[in-house]
This record gives sequence, structure tokens and C-alpha cells, in this order.
Amino acid sequence: MKRRKFIKNASLSGLGITIGGSLKGCVETSSDEANVNKSKAQLPLVVATWNVQSATAKAWEVLTKGGSALDAVEQGCRLEEANENGQTVGKGGLPDRDGNVTLDACIMNAEGNTGSVVYLQNITHAVSVARKVMEDTPHVMLAGKGAEKFALTKGFKKENLLTDASKKAWKKWAKTSQYKPIINIENHDTIGMLAIDEQGDISGACTTSGLAYKMNGRVGDSPIIGAGLFVDNEIGGAVATGLGEEIVKTVGSFLIVELMRHGKTPQQACEEAIKRIVQKPNSDYKNFQVGYIAVNKQGEIGAYSIHQWFSLTAFQNGRNQTIQSDYFNKNS
Repeated sequence: MKRRKFIKNASLSGLGITIGGSLKGCVETSSDEANVNKSKAQLPLVVATWNVQSATAKAWEVLTKGGSALDAVEQGCRLEEANENGQTVGKGGLPDRDGNVTLDACIMNAEGNTGSVVYLQNITHAVSVARKVMEDTPHVMLAGKGAEKFALTKGFKKENLLTDASKKAWKKWAKTSQYKPIINIENHDTIGMLAIDEQGDISGACTTSGLAYKMNGRVGDSPIIGAGLFVDNEIGGAVATGLGEEIVKTVGSFLIVELMRHGKTPQQACEEAIKRIVQKPNSDYKNFQVGYIAVNKQGEIGAYSIHQWFSLTAFQNGRNQTIQSDYFNKNS
């Protein structure tokens, strides 16, 4: 829990976000516009899963210097990938049950192009390798040794991703080798980031080391377009965190964007996507966590999770703040 400092009972009033039945977007709306349900986006903006203010600050820096949303999400995610104290992303990530740190990531731009890597080893910046897949190959996804080989040809540095701290944690776990997803402990979350630049273009990225002590070869939602991330530049974007298997089963991020296409706000869409999970027959939702964040073209933000303690960080109008999202299970 070292880098998960959640802010309880907070508000992002400076960003236009309020806590309650919904997270209102980071927008500025005149009374006339409100009457016709229209809003003016306050751009640029960055939102990300969890308390990652350093990452959103980096992305914001890119945007305010005139950079693209694509550059912003890549640079923001790279900062977390290099953070060895955060054991869920990049270098220092907790390994699989055999002691291997394996990374998954994807990236998607405003034109609908995307790149992804799965089961990548020995390369810290999986999100940048995913971007190279998108820009320099005819493919969408590269996996395993093929992804590593590609990264090396592109000049990425090979290094040991298993830090002393993560190795120690793995050896402690190996004494019992018991596996069970733990809600909101640092073994199953991701950094997912969305940005809208000054031109109004949207891009997104996800990167993770996946479930701690997972089976060797396991891949979650984070590198899967439509599950861990989806962007439609005409509508908006969404990213996911939590137990990837449940997100993949409902194609959660794509679902959220499609719901926004049909008129739902980002908040309403996130809530509906969570309900699709918890209302499945025989859902075991009380024993796992899933959280979503979303933005639409108007700059509105939504966030929702199954359980408490899911937070998002938003940077807009010169303010960088983290807030706890609303959640389903409080009324269950």
C-alpha cells in the first residue's frame, strides 16, 4: 500500500468534479448551454487510475507544451513504469508464481490505431514498446520473446525487472504458495491513462505487471483493446483496472464508450459497465475488484468501481488532484 494514499470524503471542486450519485465532468457550462444539455470542454485534461499524481503531472507537462494526447499518455505511463517502489507496473512489479516479471501494455491514438505487448520480459517501458508496435509494424499485438526481440531491435535496454523488494515478497509468498485475488492490495491493479489535448484529440494507454503470483503465461485485460482500454475520438475513451478476467468477459472499456455513444454520460456508462459484471448469474463480485474511468468529447469524467478504495487522479485547469470514486458495493 506504499503508493496508494487515498483521499476520503474529498472533492475536486476546482476541477468541477463532485462526489455523490455521479462524478460530474471537468467542464464549464453556461446556464443557456445547461438548458440544452451542452457543455464546453476545458482542455487539455488528463485522468488516470489510482493516486498517480506524478504521472498525471508529467502528462500535463507534455500537453501544456503543445504535445499530443498520445505523447502525454505515453510519457505519463513511462514514469510509473520506472517507479521501482510501485509493485504493479514496470520495473519492480511483483512476479508470477515462478518468479518472472512479465509486463502487458497497450496504447491507442485518436485515429483508432493501437499497439499492444503481452508477456513482455526484461524491458521496463512496455507502453513505449506498444507504441512502436503501433507505429512501426503492420500488427496490433506482439507477445513474449517476439515482443522482447522487437523491443531490442528498437533500441530498448534489456534489464532485470525483479527488484530486491519484489524478490523478497515473492519468496515470502512461495512459502505457502496460496493464491487469492485481494481487493485493493498492490497485486492486481494498473495505471490506465486518458488525455485530451488542446486540439480535442483523445488518446489512452494502459500498462501493468499484472496479478502478483499469477500462473506463468497469464494475460489480463490491460493489453486487450476493448477490455482494458478503448478510445473513439468522436465519442470518448475508457480504461479499466482490477481483476482482468472479469473485464475481458464483458469487454468493459468498449462497452463504456458504446454506452456514451448512445447518450449516457461517462459516469452513467461506468456504472452500467460495473452492473454488467455484478449482475451476472453467480457473480462472485464480493471477492474481487474492478474499477473504470472514462471521459467524453465534452471533457466530462466518470469513475466507478465495485468496492470502495478505488481512486482516480485528474489534472485540469492547472490543478492535479486525486479522489476516491463512488462504488457499487456500499448499497449491497
